[in-house]
Amino acid sequence: MMSLAGLAMFCIGSGAHAGEPASSEGKTVTIDNFTFSPAVLTISAGTKVTWTNRDDIPHTVTDAARPPGFKSAALDTGDMFSWVFPGPGMYHYFCSLHPRMEGTVVVK
Repeated sequence: MMSLAGLAMFCIGSGAHAGEPASSEGKTVTIDNFTFSPAVLTISAGTKVTWTNRDDIPHTVTDAARPPGFKSAALDTGDMFSWVFPGPGMYHYFCSLHPRMEGTVVVK
């Protein structure tokens, strides 16, 4: 079982690699035209999700839980942020710069 501190080591911002994902299966979310696509992503526990900003302005990926479990820095065009989802649940997230931008990761 991985601790939260250990899990945080898998958090990747702006394309840097801090470690290997818990699962070889990775999923992607594209940020474009003020939208997360897909808006709802269903994955297995231990899967790494990578968001890539294809928009021409900065965006963030911020867990809606309080306190947030994950939060990216502002992502410029082409920047990426990754997070490994440890266990089952619904993880709602948004862009803290544009709060109407929302998405959900469903972990089974």
